[in-house]
Amino acid sequence: MWQAQHVRDLLQALYPECEIRIRGMTTEGDRIQDRALYEIGGKALFIKELEHALLEGRADLAVHSLKDVPMVLPEPFRLAAVLPREDPRDAFVSNRHPDLESLPDGAIVGTSSLRRSAQLRARRPRLEVRPLRGNVNTRLGKLDAGEFDAILLAAAGLKRLGLVERIRQVVPPTECLPAAGQGALGIEIRADRTDLAQWLAPLADAASTAQVTAERAVARDLGGSCRVPLAAYCEPLGGGLFLRGRVASEDGQVLLEASASSDDSSIEAAERIGAEVAAALRAQGAEQWLGSS
Repeated sequence: MWQAQHVRDLLQALYPECEIRIRGMTTEGDRIQDRALYEIGGKALFIKELEHALLEGRADLAVHSLKDVPMVLPEPFRLAAVLPREDPRDAFVSNRHPDLESLPDGAIVGTSSLRRSAQLRARRPRLEVRPLRGNVNTRLGKLDAGEFDAILLAAAGLKRLGLVERIRQVVPPTECLPAAGQGALGIEIRADRTDLAQWLAPLADAASTAQVTAERAVARDLGGSCRVPLAAYCEPLGGGLFLRGRVASEDGQVLLEASASSDDSSIEAAERIGAEVAAALRAQGAEQWLGSS
């Protein structure tokens, strides 16, 4: 809802004469909280109902956290704009410990992400990693109730909700590489709504678009889903881009990493380095985990 309100306010500032209404919806991903996402169909469950509303004309656009958007959109839809990115990193939240390094062996850490849990297990195999579902406040509530010693969340969500004081440590990407598109908002429309595409174009951020394009290219080329501990993070390097990708075994015992860079930050360059990183990970043996995606 914060995301929808944010985009509404941006559009209202651009087009003050336009009436903009928010249609709040609860998705299947919101309703099912007792199972991991990869067990119930993946993150696409967060956008399916919204896409039905677009198809039926009940909504003109849908705002998504881009890490929840499938790497290949169905043909009737398109991403019209990627907004300026918030912090893409993960956040360590704890009432007892200042950072990941200070957690004692056996500490219970909660996360909803296979990507986070695999990287955490690779780095700290003696921690106990447990699944944690729910919205941000639900997860913080479980932490405050003493069910976990610490939890890992997207830093962007905490910052957007005014909860930055709960962040004890912003985890460096070298330690826990973010998900493709993490921290970015994407606006989805029907592909035939060229009128809307023109209206939304001023909201698009070129740098963020190039970075998430590279990341999503890695995930797309590897067939990434919630069933694969896959991470991809692209950042500016001079006038170009630097991209890193990781694939891990779920238990964290094996972690593969590859990187690539470009001299410019065009969409074509982003797609190219995404393909290079995906190919390098396949060459290292990532195929053994991708088969189940």
